[in-house]
Amino acid sequence: MPVIAAKTKKGQAISAARKTAAQLRKLADFIADANKRKDLDEWRRGRAIRGYIDGRSVISLAAELGVQRGAINKWLQWYEAEGIAGLSTGKAPGRAPRLSDQQRAELAKTIEGGPVAAGYQSGVWTGPMIRDLIEQRFGVRYHKHHVPRLLNQMGFSVQRPRKRLARADVERQANWLRTTLPAIKKRPAPAVES
Repeated sequence: MPVIAAKTKKGQAISAARKTAAQLRKLADFIADANKRKDLDEWRRGRAIRGYIDGRSVISLAAELGVQRGAINKWLQWYEAEGIAGLSTGKAPGRAPRLSDQQRAELAKTIEGGPVAAGYQSGVWTGPMIRDLIEQRFGVRYHKHHVPRLLNQMGFSVQRPRKRLARADVERQANWLRTTLPAIKKRPAPAVES
């Protein structure tokens, strides 16, 4: 955000152009909207600007809002330079995605085709397999903890297979759960002799 280099006189950090009735209505709407969205940062900024316009000192506003005086001075500069837009919380730009949209679409198509079609022996995708696939196809290396995040962003979810014994008798297991387990649970605790 731009910074105003010139120092202003006490109480004059905001020009008359930023104190018009229309600007004050926008500021009130901004504060109400921030309150409705429960965005504490934007609400504080709006309240600080409004308090300053109403003649309150930076020191008293800082104490009331629980921030440093420097923060309020910075907000005043942002408001003077950009108006309401200077008080809005923007999403941090962050690093550009390593895979392009086209590469992500290709990866999704490969994953949907299954690991055998992609040249793997297993019939079930694993995180390390997908990480290996991304590195081989696109030359991009991801940390093992980021692969699930990437898949989630692409609309995939983690699936864990249920573990069952290959030779298990399903009927006997159901009978055990119905009769034996409840009988075990109902037994009273053994008495302790002293």
